[in-house]
This record gives sequence, C-alpha cells and structure tokens, in this order.
Amino acid sequence: MVGIVMGSDSDLKVMQACADQLAELGIAYEMTVASAHRTPGRAVEYARTAQERGLKVIIAGAGWAAHLPGALAAHTTLPVIGVPISSSPLGGQDALYAIVQMPPGVPVATVGVDTAQNAAILAAEILALSDPGLSERLKQHRAAMAGKVATKAAQIEASDRS
Repeated sequence: MVGIVMGSDSDLKVMQACADQLAELGIAYEMTVASAHRTPGRAVEYARTAQERGLKVIIAGAGWAAHLPGALAAHTTLPVIGVPISSSPLGGQDALYAIVQMPPGVPVATVGVDTAQNAAILAAEILALSDPGLSERLKQHRAAMAGKVATKAAQIEASDRS
C-alpha cells in the first residue's frame, strides 16, 4: 500500500494523477492532506504510524517551501518520494530545490515538477521488487506505452509526404 500526502487540497489537481496511476496498476493507496507548516503534528503522526497501517512507500506532494516530503522522511524509514508542485510564483523551482536538497542521512527520492504519475511508477517499481505480479504489470504498462508511440509514429510517417 502507498500513502499519498499533499500539503494542501489545492495540490489534488496534480496528485490525482498519482492516485490514478496506482489504481491502474492495481496498487492500494490512501490519500490525505497534512501540512508540514500548518499541521506539523498531523504530518509527524502520519509518518510515524505509516508502517503500522501497512504502508510501504509514501508519496508526498508539496509546493512553495515544500518541506512536507522531508518532514515525513524524518519520521519514518519507509521510502519517501517527493513531488514538487508548481503552485508558487517560482513555478515549482522552489519546491524542487527544497525536496531534492535533503541533508545526508534523510533521503527523499524526487521526481520532476508536477509529475505525480512518475512518483506512482517509482513507487510501483519499489514495490515490484517483492511482487512478481506487479513487476509483470509494470512490464505490460511499458509495452503499452511503446505501442502507443509506435502507432503515433506510423500515423505521422504515413501523413508525411513532403
């Protein structure tokens, strides 16, 4: 099971892609809001109890100062994947730097700005290390993506008559 946490409900428009991708791969998840700044006790409690609830990976989306992924990572040994969100005037660069620049000993894996779907895929890859069925679903997912690209390439090549 994967925990999806976001710093604000306004982040849901980005983080929904994560939930959708996990569902498509057949991975159970829970989703909530916990702010590292406005509800720090809630964020700490979420991280401290995550393993008891059966979580194996946490995905945390945050914008602006984006301390949420690091705050969660500080209170659990589960893998944490950060999703920087482009909600600030800096277009997510502030969030990206805040998440990727964790101090030694408290890592947070980080995906690109607003790429919550990639966070779901990374979580699936982590879980697939001990789940052969999930590993096979990931292979099928990749093959389907490759098939879509091949189809689009064929359509473009067929229409290119210059």
